Amino acid sequence: MNDANEISHQTKLYGFIGEFAGQSSLSAVLNKKFKASNKDAMIIPMNIREDDFYFTVVNMKKSHVNGAFISSEYSSKVVDILDEASELVLKFGICDVLIRDEQRLIGDVLGTNVLIDFLRIKDVKKVALIGISPSAKAFAYLAEEFTVDYYYRDLEMLMDFTSQIQLVDADINRIADSMSIDFSSYDAVVDFSDFENFEMVEKLSAINVDMKPKKEFSALKKRSKELEQSYFGFDELLVEFGDAIFKYLEKNKHLEYDKSNMRF
Repeated sequence: MNDANEISHQTKLYGFIGEFAGQSSLSAVLNKKFKASNKDAMIIPMNIREDDFYFTVVNMKKSHVNGAFISSEYSSKVVDILDEASELVLKFGICDVLIRDEQRLIGDVLGTNVLIDFLRIKDVKKVALIGISPSAKAFAYLAEEFTVDYYYRDLEMLMDFTSQIQLVDADINRIADSMSIDFSSYDAVVDFSDFENFEMVEKLSAINVDMKPKKEFSALKKRSKELEQSYFGFDELLVEFGDAIFKYLEKNKHLEYDKSNMRF
């Protein structure tokens, strides 16, 4: 970011697209990292309604925006707009980061690895994974280093979930309102479900994660607070996401020139 925190014609410009992007500190975290690393780059929050999402992303192809981070509520909606996608995007139908190459949009997935790295640093070994969403599939596919048990309200759907990602002898479990659930034997609970409450959970683990932005209701956050256990959503992992986005842009040669080496 330049010294005056302003955009010049040399500045690499990126967007953070979400319904409530402006209420997240991700842009501030990443811009601080750009500045500390002497990069003439900036990310701006873009509050985009669902009705405007497609138009906004399609028009990036002919804009000066070089890429974007996509908030979780739109991660499955962007896939059909991409011109090129990573193996993870194609396999699971989600995308949370994209870069522009001339008039082509290229998409990838960062959030799953951010979560796995976070759990690794926390020395997590055993995980209870709740849900059967594409994000849950991506986590299950990449989380080979953990012992993962699987939970959902419908066992048949859960069996289909595990077979789709070729999990052998997966430990599947039903979770429903009429039950009493104890997650205290796990190092972490990861929730990618659509549950509206977790009142059936009597005990949680010490680490409870669902990656939801703070403006989105989180049943896990509510239950964690009630049971006095730690909760981590998207906004609790902003530094980790900022680092991941920065490294992704560097890897794809979007931050090759710092301010002192900018070509005029």
